[in-house]
Amino acid sequence: QVQLVESGGGLVQAGGSLRLSCAASGSTFSINNMAWYRQAPGKQRELVASISSDSTNYADSAKGRFTISRDNAKNTVYLQMTDLKPEDTAVYYCNAVRMYGGYRDPKNDYWGQGTQVTVSS
Repeated sequence: QVQLVESGGGLVQAGGSLRLSCAASGSTFSINNMAWYRQAPGKQRELVASISSDSTNYADSAKGRFTISRDNAKNTVYLQMTDLKPEDTAVYYCNAVRMYGGYRDPKNDYWGQGTQVTVSS
């Protein structure tokens, strides 16, 4: 089992910045990919950014504004968000998963509780 604890959400004005953190504990050896997703009211959960040992991936909406990074020593992944917009308002979820190519291992697929990000105009 892997436990994920997110922090860093909050209320910010448009154009501002926030940094989200996700600390992983437990059987972290079982995962090889971590990501941030978000879900706005009335919308489906969507991928924001992901990171593995050798690559990062961003949604088009995040490119140029958000940066995902990880500190392996702390088992923590970060999402630095800049130039925030009202449409970035959502609950942001951390995900840790074991990937085999494009296949998600359902036995090693974990989610955090979510952290609210609200961007005012």
